[in-house]
Amino acid sequence: MRARRISIPTNTLLTMTDVYTAHIDAFARDHLPLASAQPAFFFDLPELRFPERLNCATELLDRHIAEGHGERMCVRSPRGIAWTYTELKHQADRIAHVLVKDLGVVPGNRVLLRAANKPMLVACWFAVMKAGAIAVATMPMLRAKELKQIVEKGEVGFALCDHALRAELEELTLVMPVLERVVCFDDPSPVGLEALMKRHDAPFKNVETAAADTCLLAFTSGTTGPPKATMHFHRDVMASCVCFPPHVLRANENDVFVGSPPLAFTFGLGGLTLFPMHVGAQTVLLEKAGPNELLDAIGTYGATVLFTAPTSYRAMAAAAKERRLGIRDGGPLRKCVAAGEALPAATRALWREATGIEIIDGIGATEMLHIFISADEAEARPGATGKVVPGYRARVVDDAGNELPPGNIGKLAVQGPTGCRYLDDARQQSYVKDGWNYTGDAYLMDADGYFHYQSRTDDMIISAGYNIAAPEVEEALLAHAAVAECAVIGVPDEERGQIVKAFVVLREPHTPGPEMTKALQDFVKASVAPYKYPRAVEFRAVLPRTETGKLQRFRLRG
Repeated sequence: MRARRISIPTNTLLTMTDVYTAHIDAFARDHLPLASAQPAFFFDLPELRFPERLNCATELLDRHIAEGHGERMCVRSPRGIAWTYTELKHQADRIAHVLVKDLGVVPGNRVLLRAANKPMLVACWFAVMKAGAIAVATMPMLRAKELKQIVEKGEVGFALCDHALRAELEELTLVMPVLERVVCFDDPSPVGLEALMKRHDAPFKNVETAAADTCLLAFTSGTTGPPKATMHFHRDVMASCVCFPPHVLRANENDVFVGSPPLAFTFGLGGLTLFPMHVGAQTVLLEKAGPNELLDAIGTYGATVLFTAPTSYRAMAAAAKERRLGIRDGGPLRKCVAAGEALPAATRALWREATGIEIIDGIGATEMLHIFISADEAEARPGATGKVVPGYRARVVDDAGNELPPGNIGKLAVQGPTGCRYLDDARQQSYVKDGWNYTGDAYLMDADGYFHYQSRTDDMIISAGYNIAAPEVEEALLAHAAVAECAVIGVPDEERGQIVKAFVVLREPHTPGPEMTKALQDFVKASVAPYKYPRAVEFRAVLPRTETGKLQRFRLRG
């Protein structure tokens, strides 16, 4: 049994500096950034004024049963699982008992979760919340080397894992004594999670956690190097539910959510679990969620709300039109949300033409938990991400942190009810400055308060003295009928400092070659200022992306 950070008996609640906490294991509190290094937090909306004691499982799951809505459908999957809110609570309660009584988990311990999007993963997540522990959800495709970094960083002692994915974690237990127990679900053996759950049938009394107790370690997706662990409280989880969803998304209890982002990605956690369950809706979880699987699921389950990346919308547009899935053609789909990367205006127009639905674009960050700039269907503007979501504030600043007037490109800085708290990481000081969260994005705000994405701040191309935003060149290329996907970066050049280089994935039957290169270059010159055209073009079969669908430009730089 590993040594835990326990300073008082495990049946007693801690009080640290007169601040209530339910955590017995003080690891998270001990590794928070100093208060001076954290951003300023604001709770301007009445619904953001949370009580001192708050458990998000109580608010998102147990509340519906208490209010008499337990028989509403909650979560479904293609494997035939269809759980009501009452049934999900029963599953989560049993798992919580296993965590506490069989594994010895105490409030504040970290529990790693490893599975594709499926109902048992949601049940495990809520069980961790109920037990007052901290969920560390991981992408299914991670391997032992990557999981080792996460276990080390979070000093993770327990894991609940899909039996099909157990090999990588079992390998770690041989070399990492900190990882005490790995219990698998969908495991028919006597030591599987389901067998342990059968021992417990009584309701679980949720731990009375503090609103400011950490409940989630969310690891960044690694688009810019080694992943960082972001720390989120119970109040952060609930804040994400009362800002973007009611003010921009406006879903209701009759909606059916579906999407592609993994639940280990905060975009997926919000869009496929937190947001539907906050309003008492249902969610459909797909273990494989490529364009074809998403299209099938929309039709099969009558999905009304879709969360996925811009690249998926582009790939699905023709088939969605043919299948008449949009509300304009009598289909079920009525709301579509894009995030994770910039939404090209061409993709927005393509999807609208195919379905009649205006995509709700948004920018969020793992550090901020979810979307903080967006616009609903009525206020959406091509090429603009949107306006600041109620509850947040944002500005565009120069290198010294001075706010720039509208029309100027600068760094995006954000404040609100959520913000960056890296777990024991020196990079905190570069993300948070003077109380503001610097997301690493270059933006322009227009005179009407709309924010227009330019690039990542480290992706701005400076060629012969000109500032060139990669997304603008990508937008021009995507308008060409031969281009399926593309990515643009700056590469060193002795004469110009940098030149624009495009990596292009072609649609069939188009083929790479000098003629296609010239055709694309001429097309871009005719669409935007000629100095922005890609002087180098490399054709690829695929582009490097994270498991969440984000483009990894740093891998294109070699």
